[in-house]
Amino acid sequence: MTLPRPTHRLATVLAVALLLTACGADDEPAEKSADTTAAAAGDTEVDVAADTATETGAALDAFPVTVDTASGEVTLPERPERIISLSPSATEILFAIGAGDQVIAADTYSNFPEGAPSTDLSGYDPNVEAIVGYEPDLVVAANDTNELVGSLSALDIPVIINPAPADVESGYDGMAALGLATGHVDEAASAIGEMRAAMDEGLAAAPQDSGIRIYHELDDTFFSASSHSYIGSVYAAMGASNIADEADTDQTGYPQLTEEAIIAADPELIVIPSQLSYTPEDVAARPGWADVSAVKSGNIIVVESDISSRWGPRLPQLVEFVAGALTDIAVPAGR
Repeated sequence: MTLPRPTHRLATVLAVALLLTACGADDEPAEKSADTTAAAAGDTEVDVAADTATETGAALDAFPVTVDTASGEVTLPERPERIISLSPSATEILFAIGAGDQVIAADTYSNFPEGAPSTDLSGYDPNVEAIVGYEPDLVVAANDTNELVGSLSALDIPVIINPAPADVESGYDGMAALGLATGHVDEAASAIGEMRAAMDEGLAAAPQDSGIRIYHELDDTFFSASSHSYIGSVYAAMGASNIADEADTDQTGYPQLTEEAIIAADPELIVIPSQLSYTPEDVAARPGWADVSAVKSGNIIVVESDISSRWGPRLPQLVEFVAGALTDIAVPAGR
């Protein structure tokens, strides 16, 4: 289970490489690929890459490619065939964009989708020697822990840092970047398009501009997800009022609140992840919480941790779930 952590804003795709050579390469597929990517991804910087590719006759899925990541530019000389994913989110994305067959090993928390090659590798405490033992030609991780990038780069093993995004659009950028890096540009664009449609449908089902006060609790020390996190950006898109925003002065996305501040903010909906060791009943029983609106109305819901804490193709399920809860509050049963 991976909790979202304060991270940098997700990097975006900036460049595509390699002109088609004159040995029979066809410009038409490149233009088709670029158009498809731009239309489905709806991403400005991918659009720039696509336009550049069209103008130059470059193929978006040709190698080498250069991807701008959170840790700097990464050049892939050829399509990676031995990918290690040290991030459950990245693992889900890689499989969703058609690169699953190229993933030879994944971290111990990569439990989805079925068939993901989970190992005892750790993304929190990566062991370079163990990683190198798999002879990877690309490593994808959420964070540059233990100087992972420097250590593997010294061995000519490219590393893409794909952190939890700050918002939904940044998440799409990260998916597009992995599509480019793995030779699955069109599949990534398709996956993004499907995800956009599902997200739009879920958001449309939520009450509009309800201003319902929401508190997304990450643990019992009251870390929360503000509107500067991708989870919070989803709540904001639903028109909810996030009580964690005032405390997030540094815009980390995951501020720590005080119990007194939570009670004073009087959330109408409390969301807790399923991996926690306590229940909604435990939350409701906390001293001083009895008068909190969400407690009085029984609006404390549990979301599947693997869905709420991972940016990826299953995020629309969180949107649908929370939209239903917000609707229940905005339009109580019997009205």
